[in-house]
Amino acid sequence: MPLSPLAPVAARAREAGHGLAAFNVIHLENAESFRIAAEAVGVPVVMQISQNCVKYHGGLAPIGRATLEIARRAKVDVVVHLDHADDLDLVKEALDLGFSSIMYDGSKLPDAENRARTAEVVKAAHELGVSVEAELGEVGGKDGVHDPSARTDPADAARFVADTGVDLLAVAVGSSHAMTERTAALDEQLIAAIAAEVPVPLVLHGSSGVADENIQAAIRAGMTKINVSTHLNKVYTGAVREFLDANPTVVDTRKWMKAGREAGTGEAERLIRLFKDAAQA
Repeated sequence: MPLSPLAPVAARAREAGHGLAAFNVIHLENAESFRIAAEAVGVPVVMQISQNCVKYHGGLAPIGRATLEIARRAKVDVVVHLDHADDLDLVKEALDLGFSSIMYDGSKLPDAENRARTAEVVKAAHELGVSVEAELGEVGGKDGVHDPSARTDPADAARFVADTGVDLLAVAVGSSHAMTERTAALDEQLIAAIAAEVPVPLVLHGSSGVADENIQAAIRAGMTKINVSTHLNKVYTGAVREFLDANPTVVDTRKWMKAGREAGTGEAERLIRLFKDAAQA
């Protein structure tokens, strides 16, 4: 299928009260897992590549082109999304490669500069039919700019969307990036207040640190796009460790990668169903 822009996919999910799964692609096996999982449930999925992942691979093109090809072969709508990019050259490269969504992260910039640069990215992306996500406030974790106590002001969030024209907005409501335990406490009242003020779908970053029932409550309160990376990495790595412990003489990397991929597929499918069924929980 052709790639899908993020905006209409997220808008449909928001209207239906569903959570839209957004999973990070770090290597090829991830993209394969997410396609299989989404097809099993029969709903769209977002495959996202972060700026940190680009650095790991030494450039966007290899992992980006591979993910785009897997996405185009899917039997459901797939969004290929550049995540947490603060490098405008990288944003341009993603647009040139054919990504269908961009997250421009100007949260470290002074507020006025963040709004101006985000608006420039929106203009360039919209001319190509590409959606844009942005971040206002600071989503917790990873030290420095990110702090778990940060909170987004609903009125300021609405002004940011009006000033920039973004299609989705990532907000700070108590989650934290790179958590390995699912203990984050989300501010559901704040989520509902932001959702009432902001006309575009909201994005929950740091969802790996949030328990299942709390993610579903956040979706019911107004969250739409649910980003997960660290949790799936834990599942994948745990399956690889278990396989290698049981098979210490194996040297064919495909065998232990397959174990990780299958575990990742199963957990991705479970999460997709969990997010989709939040309204009925």
